[in-house]
Amino acid sequence: MTERLRLVLLFGGRSSEHSISCATAGGVLGAIDRDRYEVIPVGITRDGAFVLESDDPARFALDPSSLPEVADNGTRVLWPESTLTRELRVEEDGGIRSLGDVDLVFPILHGPFGEDGTVQGMLELIGLPYVGNGVLASSLGMDKHFTKTVLEAAGIEVAPWVTVTRGTWQRDNGRLRKAADALGYPQFVKPARAGSSVGVSRVVDAGGLDAALEIAFAEDDKALIESAIVGREVECAVLGGIDGGEPRVSVAGEIVVTGRDFYDFDAKYLDAAGVELVCPADLGPGELREMQRIAGRAFTAIGGAGLARVDFFFTGSTFIVNEINTMPGFTPISMFPKCWLASGLTYPALIDDLITQALPS
Repeated sequence: MTERLRLVLLFGGRSSEHSISCATAGGVLGAIDRDRYEVIPVGITRDGAFVLESDDPARFALDPSSLPEVADNGTRVLWPESTLTRELRVEEDGGIRSLGDVDLVFPILHGPFGEDGTVQGMLELIGLPYVGNGVLASSLGMDKHFTKTVLEAAGIEVAPWVTVTRGTWQRDNGRLRKAADALGYPQFVKPARAGSSVGVSRVVDAGGLDAALEIAFAEDDKALIESAIVGREVECAVLGGIDGGEPRVSVAGEIVVTGRDFYDFDAKYLDAAGVELVCPADLGPGELREMQRIAGRAFTAIGGAGLARVDFFFTGSTFIVNEINTMPGFTPISMFPKCWLASGLTYPALIDDLITQALPS
């Protein structure tokens, strides 16, 4: 029997998307091929402690009445001391024991302190291979202002926007209000560095702007005011190319919103009514090819590796990129695996693909 790869599944974290990360980890724990991989589940508490977690997928099921959580169980996972070793250890019950040498890390972290290049930088420092995007792409993808800036420079259309901080909104309110008004209404106000629609508000007139910014500033000290684009919400999943080839792009999925203002956190994760996920989306062959072309270009523009989900508005004639998610929702019912399943890649095979990409050649 071939020796199994030892893999750290890293999840939880300090961001407001902590529970979504736990649910994603539960999906991976339940689907990963145990004949090929030995999994060490490492949770990050909301306070930032690395703990040895349960290897029980049911423990992290996404229950709207009780969202999953990494609790501080008193253990402390000790990362390798330098690039000269890959030994992972755990401190527990007053002693330290070895968990063995680690082949790679699968960081399933959403939001700041995980999806933004911080954990990726830590893993780079100690020389551990990891699944997904590197430091720069993770940082760019997390910050919506810089994502838009880079995509615009690459000739990719994005929604018009104004970036504000709490300080600039107070100091230069008149100019920024004029700039916001020039975008027209309705608008969306969102934190620059958050995901899962946390802190996002739909603003229908100028009177709602201050309250929406306060909600966004509760998540981040930088926020975006964006023009609302009238169009279908479509997205596709991207995987890194094989042997240096072009990125691979799935078929498209569509978010059909019928009874809500927008696709918010409750609709994404708490089974709220008024939203339907359709995959594959009803697009013509030429439309799909154009969407896939732009998604691949966007992935390349940020220096993407491993995976991403690219979200669009389709006006009927133009695809406008809304954002890039460098660690998209990855539960079995999330759009990223749904799009790949519709493209012929099963959930376990998708996990294998990402791990294979991450292994040193």
